[in-house]
Amino acid sequence: MNMPAGVFKAKCLKLMDEIHLSHGEVVITKYGKPVAKLVAVEIQAKKPVYGFLKNSVTIKGDIIGSTGEKWDADH
Repeated sequence: MNMPAGVFKAKCLKLMDEIHLSHGEVVITKYGKPVAKLVAVEIQAKKPVYGFLKNSVTIKGDIIGSTGEKWDADH
């Protein structure tokens, strides 16, 4: 739906509620040209912190064994 800025200004709060419920959108115009769009925010469920990286890392080779490098801390 297109709406002139003056009409939007007068009905802003009511329109925000309507858009939130309907998940629609309003294109706001000035002198007949689109300048902004009001859309509902889609809130995504938060991912749990525990386990969110599961299956995202691949281990190749031995990560526990020695590399053969000598470190000062080895003395």
